[in-house]
Amino acid sequence: MEFFRITRDIPFMRHALAFNVISLVTFLLAVVFLATKGLNLGVDFRGGTVIEVNYGHAVDFTRMRAALDKLELGEYSAQAFGRSDTALIRMPLAEGLSSAALSEKVMGALKADDPTATQQRVEFVGPQVGKELYENGALALLLVSLGIVGYLALRFEWRFAVAAIVANLHDIVIILGFFALFQWEFSLPVLAAILAVLGYSVNESVVIADRIRENFRKMRRATVTHVIDNAITSTLSRTIITHGSTLMMVMSIYFFGGETLHYFALALAIGICFGIYSSALVMATLVMWLGVSREDLVKPEKKGGAAGDKILP
Repeated sequence: MEFFRITRDIPFMRHALAFNVISLVTFLLAVVFLATKGLNLGVDFRGGTVIEVNYGHAVDFTRMRAALDKLELGEYSAQAFGRSDTALIRMPLAEGLSSAALSEKVMGALKADDPTATQQRVEFVGPQVGKELYENGALALLLVSLGIVGYLALRFEWRFAVAAIVANLHDIVIILGFFALFQWEFSLPVLAAILAVLGYSVNESVVIADRIRENFRKMRRATVTHVIDNAITSTLSRTIITHGSTLMMVMSIYFFGGETLHYFALALAIGICFGIYSSALVMATLVMWLGVSREDLVKPEKKGGAAGDKILP
């Protein structure tokens, strides 16, 4: 499906060096922010206390947060949980306060503000549990990356596998760099968004790689640069429609999904924007620089004749 058709190939590869310099600078800045500022880990990873509170009416989060802010217990999150009259509060570890004492203090402030507030449950997430979640998340990211490399190497060729994983990890590091720079909370939903972005970006890389392979079969006299330019240009309409539609849905979640999905949607939005860029202009460029050729993707056909078998390019 195409809403518009580009009849002339856009010379993307003519500016390949400029695109990759931009990518390298952005990547290095993200690494610097991660090294100097670090991630602002949420309760899921740092440990803390989770309190479920029920009200006799729909939760007024503005009023609730005003009551919690007076306690000055540090950064916390308060969000809807299941129903409109139920809230889930995540409090960080407080020095000198046990989980029970912390929950009593929180509930005392909430009951003073609204007598209908009742505590449903309290759970304590220890630092060790948070550390395990962090390590398991990193392991999941590594396994997904290895799976992508193996899949692309088998379906296409090792150059595509290397280029795609470099481009996709480039997206992941940049998302983490944004979270480190602005000290946005890094939680389990954000980790889920990053894994989703990794799969989403590789889909775009596969589409472009497939078109490059097809062009090598059809455009026998074209140069590698021309083949790649045509592959990116011919998939541009599909890219705009697909990513544009997805981005609109993600932004709807960002604006109307509430605090629970705020950073989840933000991570997805950043990943989608950079995923378009990296799949088309980083992955394809790296494939070209790694020296891909028609012979790497198109096997020669054998045709029998009187003088013996002949190999046709």
